Amino acid sequence: MTRTFFIATAIATALGLSAVPAMANSVYLNQYGWGNAAGGAQAGHNNTIGIHQNGIFNGAVSQQQGKNNLSAIGQNGFNNSAGTWQKGKNNAAGIGQFGANHNAVISQDGNGNVAAGVQTGNGCTGAVTQAGSGNVAAFVQACP
Repeated sequence: MTRTFFIATAIATALGLSAVPAMANSVYLNQYGWGNAAGGAQAGHNNTIGIHQNGIFNGAVSQQQGKNNLSAIGQNGFNNSAGTWQKGKNNAAGIGQFGANHNAVISQDGNGNVAAGVQTGNGCTGAVTQAGSGNVAAFVQACP
């Protein structure tokens, strides 16, 4: 009985692993504080969403449509809000934040766009919108 169980489990595991598509999307979430909320949606293949958070009452949303898109986010303090929206292929977003009461949005519609972010301190608001291909942006703030 035990031997049959282990063999069946090994076969089921092997079949399950072989059923995962090679171009699957990925989502990684960590939320250590309380009252944090994160969400997202992916359509296409080989897209990756990060999101970390750590503090309290932070919110993050990432949406991706296309292929080979990368979204990160971050946050650390409290009451921060961040969102990334990507449509196309080979786009890379960012964000960051670290302090409290920040709002940031990155929107990318096209191919091969790169955006970043950061924001420290308190009460910063940043937004980047990229349309077309090959756009590069960065924003750094240290609001009081």
